[in-house]
Amino acid sequence: MVNPLARREQLPFVRARGLGLRCACGLIGMSRATPSYELRPPAKDAPVLAAMKELSALYPRYGYRRIRVFLRRKGFQLSWSRTHRLWRLAGLLVPRQRPRKRIASVRPRVPRRSRPTWSGSTTSSSTPRPAVSRSNA
Repeated sequence: MVNPLARREQLPFVRARGLGLRCACGLIGMSRATPSYELRPPAKDAPVLAAMKELSALYPRYGYRRIRVFLRRKGFQLSWSRTHRLWRLAGLLVPRQRPRKRIASVRPRVPRRSRPTWSGSTTSSSTPRPAVSRSNA
């Protein structure tokens, strides 16, 4: 699924190919009222976003759940879903933790063989099999 913002960005590309608005909107799969709609982020989210960016810069390893605790201490009453929506809207991500380097000096090293070991079938040999006597008399 493509979100409405991506569809809105595709519309000028399709219109440049000579399609009308009605045909282009039908091709992309969006309403004809969508291009004329102006996106306005809610004014009540601006101070929350500013505080969230400030806290994220201060504590770079914290995610939206822990930042929400700090925002509540500052007086912003947010649900976890709104916090998560604003976190994604601001483009904030917790940087991935790099894996620790493992040092192999603790374990003893296994000595390498100087030549390869040959493993084959032990049942086959160059000596002939003993003859089986078939006398049942």
